[in-house]
Amino acid sequence: MPLSLIFSAAALLIAYFYATLRYKRFSQYAHFPQMPTSLVLGHLKTMDSFIRAGKPNGHPDLAFQAINEALGRPPLMIMDLRPFGPAMVVVRSHEVAEQIAKTYKQFPYSLPKMPQAFDHMVHVTGPTSIIGANGEEWKQLRKRFNAGFAHQHLITLLPQILEKSFTFLDNLDRFAATGQSFPLVDLAGNLTFDIITSITMDVDFGAQKMDQPNGFTSAYQELFETFASEQMDLPWFFTPFKEWKRRRLAARVRKTLSSIVRDAYASRKHQGTRSRSILSLSLDDNANAITSEAVDEACDQLSTFLFAGHDTTSVLLSWMFYELSRAPHAMKSLRNELDDLFGPDENPAVIRDKLCSANGQDLLSNMTYTAAAIKETLRLWPPAGTARSTKLEGGIKVQTSAGEYNLEGVSVYNCATMIHRDPEVYGDTANDFVPERWLPNEGAAGAKPIPPSAWRAFERGPRNCIGQELANIEALVVVALVARRYDFTKVGLGELAVDGAGKPISDGKGRYKVVSEMYPTRKVTPKPVDMMMMRVNLRHG
Repeated sequence: MPLSLIFSAAALLIAYFYATLRYKRFSQYAHFPQMPTSLVLGHLKTMDSFIRAGKPNGHPDLAFQAINEALGRPPLMIMDLRPFGPAMVVVRSHEVAEQIAKTYKQFPYSLPKMPQAFDHMVHVTGPTSIIGANGEEWKQLRKRFNAGFAHQHLITLLPQILEKSFTFLDNLDRFAATGQSFPLVDLAGNLTFDIITSITMDVDFGAQKMDQPNGFTSAYQELFETFASEQMDLPWFFTPFKEWKRRRLAARVRKTLSSIVRDAYASRKHQGTRSRSILSLSLDDNANAITSEAVDEACDQLSTFLFAGHDTTSVLLSWMFYELSRAPHAMKSLRNELDDLFGPDENPAVIRDKLCSANGQDLLSNMTYTAAAIKETLRLWPPAGTARSTKLEGGIKVQTSAGEYNLEGVSVYNCATMIHRDPEVYGDTANDFVPERWLPNEGAAGAKPIPPSAWRAFERGPRNCIGQELANIEALVVVALVARRYDFTKVGLGELAVDGAGKPISDGKGRYKVVSEMYPTRKVTPKPVDMMMMRVNLRHG
C-alpha cells in the first residue's frame, strides 16, 4: 500500500476519533446543567479541583454538593467522568429522585442498578448478590428473603440482638474504666457484625472479643479494608497487587461460608425442619442434594447481608451518639422517654427483661422520640445513595422545575447527601440535628410538611433496602441500653468548643459549638472521617 494512502487513512481515523470525542464531550449532554468540560478529561479535572478545595479525604458527595451550589443548585447535573467512570447525572431534587426509583413499563422493578459499582465489589458481595441483581432474577431473590426480614420475625430475634449488645456494653465499660479513646465505628461495627452473623447463620464469630480475634472475622475485615482506602473505583489492572490480595482473602471468607452452608443443609435435611433464617432461605428446600451452584449462591447472599447488615447500622449508631452528645435538649428528651417507658432503673438487665417480655414490641413501637432521632441521624448522615443505569435506547424522561430531561445512556445517582439537606425542603435547619421535625404534630407553625420522597436513607420504590427494619430494631435496642448509662465525648476532630471555665458553648440553636466540623469520608460507604474517635464515661459510677 502506498505510504500516502497509509497517512490518509490515519488522518481520517484521527479526524473521526477527534470528532467523536468532541461530540461526546461538548454536544452529547450539552443540554444538562454542568461545569465547563475538557476535551480530554471531561469533568475529571473539575471534580479533582473541588475535592482538593474541600475537606481532607472528604467523601465525593461533598464535592458534588459544592459543584451543585456553584451551578446555582439545579435539580440535576451531568458529571462526565469518562473514561475512569460513567457519564453520570447527579440528582439533587427529591422529586427527580422519586422518578428515578419508580417503576416504568420497560423497567417493572425500577431502573437497574449501575453495574460498575457492584462489579467492583464482587469479592465482598459475590457475583449473584441481590444488590447487583436486576429484573426477574432480583424479584425472585427479594421474594425469597422477604420473610426473613419481616417485622414479626425480627421481633423474635430480640434475645439474640440483646445478647450481643451486652458484650458491647462490656467493651464500653472497659473504655470507661480506662479513659482510653477509641473509634466508635469499629466498636459498633464489631457489635453489628456479631448480630448479623448470629441471626443470618446462627454462628458466633466473636467479633467483639477484641483480645481473641477470630480468623473469619479478621479475614473479612481485612478484605473489606482493601476497598476502604479508595476514593474512586479503579479497574483491577490499575491495582494488580490489591486485586491479588482481595482474591486471596475472598477465597478464605468463601471457604468458611461454604462449610457453614453445607453443614446447615445437612443438619436441616436430617432434622426435617425449616427456619426463616437468611441461611435457610438461601437454600433450595426441594433439592435432594445440594449443588455447588446452590452453595455459591447462598454464600453470595450471606456475604451481601454481612456487608450491608453490619456496615449501615454501625455508622448510624456512631453518628447518633455523636449528635446526641452535641444536642443536650435532644439527649434529655430521649432519656426522659426511656425513663417513661422502662422506668427509672437504668440497669441493662432490667431493660433486657422488659424487651424480651410479651410487651417488648410495644415498648419499641413507643420509642417515638428515639425513632425520630434515628431518622434525623440518617437524614444528616445517609448511609448511601443509589446509582442506576439507563442504558436502553430511548431512556426515560424526567420532569424537573427546569424542564424535561431525557436520561438516555447515562448512569443516574440519587445523591442522598444533597437531597437530605435541601433547604427548599428543610429550611434554615437543613444542616441542624432536629429530631422534633419527625414527631407527629411537632412541626413548626406554618411549616410545610416534609414530602416522604425527601427522606431516602434506605432509598425508595420496589428496590428499597430489605434490611431497613432490622437496622431500626437494632438501633432502638442499642440506644435503649446505652443512652442512659453513658456519656460520650468526642476526641480530636469534632470535639466541643469550651469557654474559659471549660463548659461547652451553645450555638444558640440547641447544639454545642465544635472546634472543627465532622464530615464523612469514603470507606466503601460514607463513614466519619476519623471513625468517630470517642471517650466514654459512666453516668453514675
